[in-house]
Amino acid sequence: MLAVSFSIRREEKRAGRRENELTLTVGIIANPFSARDVRRVIADASSVQIADRANAVLRVLAGLFACGVTQAVMMPDRSGLLQHVLRGLSRARNQGLQRYPDVTPLDMPLWGTVEDTRAAATLMRAGGVGAIIALGGDGTHRAVVSACGSTPIAAISTGTNNAFAEQSEHTVVGLAVGVAVTGRVPADLAFRANKRLDAAIGGTTHIALVDIALVSDRHVGAKALWRTETFRELYVTFADPTLIGMSAIAGLLEPVSRQEPFGLQVMFAKEGAGARPRAILRAPIAPGLIAPIRLADWRRIAPGEAIVPRLEAGSLAFDGEREITFSRKEKVSITLRDGAFRSVDVAACMRAAATHGLLREEIMNEDAVGGPLLSAAFAAQ
Repeated sequence: MLAVSFSIRREEKRAGRRENELTLTVGIIANPFSARDVRRVIADASSVQIADRANAVLRVLAGLFACGVTQAVMMPDRSGLLQHVLRGLSRARNQGLQRYPDVTPLDMPLWGTVEDTRAAATLMRAGGVGAIIALGGDGTHRAVVSACGSTPIAAISTGTNNAFAEQSEHTVVGLAVGVAVTGRVPADLAFRANKRLDAAIGGTTHIALVDIALVSDRHVGAKALWRTETFRELYVTFADPTLIGMSAIAGLLEPVSRQEPFGLQVMFAKEGAGARPRAILRAPIAPGLIAPIRLADWRRIAPGEAIVPRLEAGSLAFDGEREITFSRKEKVSITLRDGAFRSVDVAACMRAAATHGLLREEIMNEDAVGGPLLSAAFAAQ
């Protein structure tokens, strides 16, 4: 049983807000192993070094501190990432700089697997953090969502396909989360509801944030998907033509936004004699890898619609990685869920910060008013 070993600091009532609205601790989960799969071999995917990951965390922390977040808790790891971050904090203190929140490592066992991420998210949710900032690929973000409950997630890309995380500089993500968890931006504006895919098999439900693909391979292997002749079916929560990976296929057929109340199903045409595709699409299925995709059909899917795939045996891939094999004896169903989890809307938070002057301090002429004056919007925070 994991114990919650940190406490949440809450500000006193201020500006008419209730005490429990201001949660000033944020959770940090940084995957030290993302961006290391086979797509560095079969495509042109990049790698991220430990020092770069630590610098990314420090930029996030700087943004949080600038908005008044004074406490953060972080998942430990076996690769030295947390120690890199702590050294950066110590170096700043030794230079007399107050740039970052205090960071407390979670007190938890380590397995060196995705279970570390799930356990950390569980502890952070139980401890009542205002949000969890997750640095990793789609697999990392999926693991956080599986355990974080109603706690909002802010996803930062340090993986390969990175379909779920929207592209924002790490400092800006820290600022956005900061104005959100301190209550400066209302929750209904700061946090966005997201769709999710559920795959039920063998009495167990597995989730995907972006896509579930069914392939004819009956083994997991290197997990990544790149052999297009094995593609059979694809289900997506949203379809963005600017992304890469399996969701890019759907995005180049019919774009679907994250907010629209439906998803998309794509059926692939088999190769071989007598198999005639409806169309052939060239899509970026991995960094630097653009492949011809044989299409049979595609359609919209509604939330709550349980779909039984046509493929009788093969593998299920979640957010671009094969995870589970299934046989003809096992029943599989896939369902789109709406409003399944919350994420920080970075763009909305930063627009609100600009519109209401949340990060602005205006100094008026001292001779005119007898002293400096904060802008009304800033002073009200």
